[in-house]
Amino acid sequence: MKRKISRGRLNGLDLIKKNIYFIGRIMKNIFQKQYSFFILILIGVVFFYFGLAWGKKNNSNSNSPVSNLTNFVEELVKPGDLIKNIDNNQPGKVDFDIFWKTWSSLEKKYIDQGDLNSQDMIYGAVKGMVDAIGDPYTSYMNPKESKAFSSDMEGSFEGIGAELGMKEGGLVVIAPISEMPAEKAGLRSGDRIIKINQEMTSDISIDEAVSKIRGPKGTGIVLTVISQNAEESKEIKITRDTIDLKSVNYEQKWGNIAYIQITSFSEDTANEFNKEITKVIADNNKGIVLDLRNNPGGFLNVAIKIASRFVPSDSVVVQEERQDGTIQKFESLGGNVFSEIPVVVLINEGSASASEILAGALRDINGSKLVGQKSFGKGSVQEFQEFQDGSSLKVTIAKWLTPNGTSINKTGLEADIEVKLSDYDIETKFDSQLNKALNEMSAQIKSK
Repeated sequence: MKRKISRGRLNGLDLIKKNIYFIGRIMKNIFQKQYSFFILILIGVVFFYFGLAWGKKNNSNSNSPVSNLTNFVEELVKPGDLIKNIDNNQPGKVDFDIFWKTWSSLEKKYIDQGDLNSQDMIYGAVKGMVDAIGDPYTSYMNPKESKAFSSDMEGSFEGIGAELGMKEGGLVVIAPISEMPAEKAGLRSGDRIIKINQEMTSDISIDEAVSKIRGPKGTGIVLTVISQNAEESKEIKITRDTIDLKSVNYEQKWGNIAYIQITSFSEDTANEFNKEITKVIADNNKGIVLDLRNNPGGFLNVAIKIASRFVPSDSVVVQEERQDGTIQKFESLGGNVFSEIPVVVLINEGSASASEILAGALRDINGSKLVGQKSFGKGSVQEFQEFQDGSSLKVTIAKWLTPNGTSINKTGLEADIEVKLSDYDIETKFDSQLNKALNEMSAQIKSK
């Protein structure tokens, strides 16, 4: 039988004709034996389906009406065969019936039919699917949200100037940007945002929160927050402004100590840092205090470029652990002009992502001391994928490890010398953490 079929391939229509012939003969026998009409119809349907299925198998490239009908019937009858069962990584069945029933009910019963937008419903369905994973850094963005996200990474937008994150299931401030509206209004790293303009944030995603907080320059917003170690909430009124990110600042401190502040790792940060290098060298500095406090992170490649200025060539700056257990190592790029200069790194609960990578590399490779408070613990890698309609997917694909293999994700980096800012420090704007870092650097310079 197999040999015969391989020599003379039959299309779906031929098979249907043959099945009709066989059905006719069966009908004759059935009527002769006085079988029920129901059984007759059932047998006819079974033969018809197998005729279509076999026709499709032997005419996979056909675009005929029969082939198209076959495709439709087969996918309608067995959609589960095309779906992977995530729980056991085996082919399985997924019930889409509830999705289509819901869609149908909305189209038939929803009172304001003019408000229904099929494309927006699809965006919402995809967003819900992604959110169900439970990872705050894996997110789907519709075209409008995707455009706003891209403008953030370019370094200029309108809003309050604060990086948000999720911690212990709540919306928190990772870091307010220096000299921007959020910081000026009193928003601090670690503040838990419980309301945005009186709207609760208990079930909100990061992207939704950013969308609600961002707005035109000159407009106001009220955030209800609970600060760390506080028992009662407070309202903070903020006026939005243009957020222009100058990410690198340099100043020479007493005792020939270079103070370098990096506020983010955006597209221009590496270029800005390289411009400041000549000033640091020209001022004959003996040590460096690198301030990564309230730095929410940014691009991995930018962090590697800056780390390359501090660590020996070919040093492993960071490692990525993938879902299959494989580990990819990223090495420094050379140009290590500061590898012989002692460095102290300032971190706090607002230091996240790429700033944790840089701090971890300097401690593991150069033995640099970390001063301040434990970092945020955002040590995961996101891949950004854009779609043709302008929407995008940001999906977590790996976790970061320091050169020594220490995981950053959720645990953060502990400070070697812990210094907490007191309420008095904040009120008087006395930076006890920076003061401690300068003293530590001064002691290292004298010990040389």
